[in-house]
Amino acid sequence: MTVAEIFKTPIFLAPMAGVTDTAFRILVRELIGDDFARKNLLMFSEMVSAAGVQYRNEKTLAMLETVAAERPTAIQIFGSDPTICAAAAAYVEQLGSAAVIDFNAGCPAPKIVKNGDGSALMKNPALLEKILSAVKKSVSLPVSVKIRLGVDAAHINAVEVARRAESAGVDFMTVHGRTREQFYSGSADWDAIAAIKAAVTIPVIANGDVRDFDSLDKIFSVTQADGVMIGRAAQGNPWIINRLLKYFLTGEKLPPPAVDERANVMRRHLSKIIHYKGERVGVREMRSHAAWYTKGLPGGAELRNAFNRAETVDDFTEVINLIDRR
Repeated sequence: MTVAEIFKTPIFLAPMAGVTDTAFRILVRELIGDDFARKNLLMFSEMVSAAGVQYRNEKTLAMLETVAAERPTAIQIFGSDPTICAAAAAYVEQLGSAAVIDFNAGCPAPKIVKNGDGSALMKNPALLEKILSAVKKSVSLPVSVKIRLGVDAAHINAVEVARRAESAGVDFMTVHGRTREQFYSGSADWDAIAAIKAAVTIPVIANGDVRDFDSLDKIFSVTQADGVMIGRAAQGNPWIINRLLKYFLTGEKLPPPAVDERANVMRRHLSKIIHYKGERVGVREMRSHAAWYTKGLPGGAELRNAFNRAETVDDFTEVINLIDRR
């Protein structure tokens, strides 16, 4: 998949740990109505540890598995050792199912940052450049990187980081318009993303606070970005990628899903997650998705309490059936 092909459908599903697994990625793709968009939309995997790949950790390797129904897929890796990251990227390419190798330099989670990974790399642009250069040299696939604006408000260095990434040979990048310290609080700084876009020649994907048609228009206008990545707004809302893509490509504003459609998609999601993870793990993980799906629904708190008590597929389905009766 070439970079030009990637940006023909410039609305992207963000990599989100515990959310954008195979089941969710397949569901999002199935909900896309346009044939071209369905076949070409690039979605990003949950982040995968480069060290885990090196040691052939069973759970890590399972996260690298993709199926035809979800592709094209960008596999996102993280780490802080150039040699290990390059070897992991080469291993991913060898599997033959990735369309893009994405590198995470933006995750703010403490357990990631304390090891010098994720957004901790924003403190060491020279090391990040070495990692990206090593990864790029190890594969023939397009390589991208996801960054933040900096570690905190006193250390905004994303323009420098972006320029170093471009020098390392990265094909495109995603910028979340917040610092590591912010996590997901406050508002994304789209003007800062615009400055990064102006500083490099490679495509830039803007990320942060896009939830509807108006914010999609505004982020494109402010940042002049080549694409937009949707993260938290897709939680419990897998329709959003289709709705925003349809709007971008045709100008049509599809309505939000009706309550019965929401229930039906929850059933489909439950079936897929059970298929890939088994009943015990699938039901447990589906509880978080159910909390997002039911946000704003009448009696949502009651439904969420019932979902949290569900232990089996049948239990969970019974609660979903209650939604249709409301």
